[in-house]
Amino acid sequence: MLDIDIFIKKIKKKSRLMGIDPGKKRIGIAISDENKIVATPYTTLVKENYSVLVSQIKKIFIDNQIEGIVIGNPINMDGTKGPSSQSAIDLAKNLSKDITENTIMWDERLSSQGAFNLSNDLAINSSKKAKKLDENSAQFILQGVLDFYHKQNT
Repeated sequence: MLDIDIFIKKIKKKSRLMGIDPGKKRIGIAISDENKIVATPYTTLVKENYSVLVSQIKKIFIDNQIEGIVIGNPINMDGTKGPSSQSAIDLAKNLSKDITENTIMWDERLSSQGAFNLSNDLAINSSKKAKKLDENSAQFILQGVLDFYHKQNT
């Protein structure tokens, strides 16, 4: 796993990134455009076991020519790390070994709320909101990194 500053230096200027919103059962995936300007919801994976999950993520990684992975870290609102955060950190460590060392953690506090609010603004019905919440949360997480990336490179 890398520090954000090292991550930014290592990824190519023209490359895609993948955002992951890790959950106990559902894993949201988003990908960026090659200019790293816009994050787009991609899919939601249902976690069966780690080997199935890593093969699904690896396929998306290869098929979309992804250069780096951003994993949301569900830090508690008071800044402490609970069981969900530790689970996300473990996932990041494993993916950095199994797929790419270009893997970082990103504070995802309020990402689900932000994604839900965004879908409210777009007048999406409630059943579609719930269905797409994980990938929209991944989009929200990844967009945070993309915005940070562009602030660092301007």
